Amino acid sequence: MPIQVKNITNVVARIMITLIFFMSAVGNKIPKFSQVVQAMTAEGVPIPQFSLAGAIVFLLAGSVSILVGYRTEIGASLLLIFLILATFFFHDFWNFEGADQQLQMIQFMKNLSLMGTMLFLISSGSGAYSVDRMKQESE
Repeated sequence: MPIQVKNITNVVARIMITLIFFMSAVGNKIPKFSQVVQAMTAEGVPIPQFSLAGAIVFLLAGSVSILVGYRTEIGASLLLIFLILATFFFHDFWNFEGADQQLQMIQFMKNLSLMGTMLFLISSGSGAYSVDRMKQESE
């Protein structure tokens, strides 16, 4: 397969998409597990320790899946589920007023755009330079 700019762009895009999720897990949720559980408890997240452990698994598995292009639809689905729940519990702008409402609305809209990205990946797959594509070509 000849190297094409769109294929390189696809890989760069997958790196950029997954970086926010991977870093959320390894840069925040894992090292600050107790503090994140406290925040989740305050927001009314059910069984926060279990929920956080699940979120970390979804973040890491989803990120790696999309990054390498292996079962991208499953990885994007994991991140989509994470985004839906995180957005509902943490960016409920309708429960805020003033500047706080505007800040939460921005976070809500950012997550909404990331949800769209996950739906795009679910429907379109991972692209040319991916484990999924290499497996297809070898069959």
